[in-house]
Amino acid sequence: SADPAAAVDYYVTAKFHLVDLAGSERAKRTGAVGSRFKESVSINSGLLALGNVISALGDPAKKGSHVPYRESKLTRLLQDSLGGNSRTVMIACVSCADIDFEETLNTLKYAHRARNIKNKPVINHDPRQAQLAAMQDEIESLREQLQRANGGPMLSMVGGPLPSNEEVIEL
Repeated sequence: SADPAAAVDYYVTAKFHLVDLAGSERAKRTGAVGSRFKESVSINSGLLALGNVISALGDPAKKGSHVPYRESKLTRLLQDSLGGNSRTVMIACVSCADIDFEETLNTLKYAHRARNIKNKPVINHDPRQAQLAAMQDEIESLREQLQRANGGPMLSMVGGPLPSNEEVIEL
């Protein structure tokens, strides 16, 4: 008999996170004051928390240790992408200008640590969907057996043809 999973349409769901991390904000360099300064502090704390998560996940010496996902909203949001069941791509934007050397070096170090994270994504199948497909195949097989045994098209007890699988499902 044919594989029941092959004949069934599967619904695939996915999450897509696109995050611009903005880069570290140096208050002296940007001259930020007031609300801009508070925003830069928030950005830096989120980047620090993300760096801690990346270090915990990417460092073989810290394998199996606590991963601090709850330290920021950013790391909580990206939990599936960082250490979960997903494929993750990080794009690091760097500059060749001398004035940006320190930030470029830090960005490359950050990206190198992120590169060490190894996820092993797998496709999650719904067991109920597989069971439903097997039952539908069994119903179809039984209908074919009845049709062969009766020597013609199947008729229901009230005298009309039996409904197809699609008609039964729609009811």
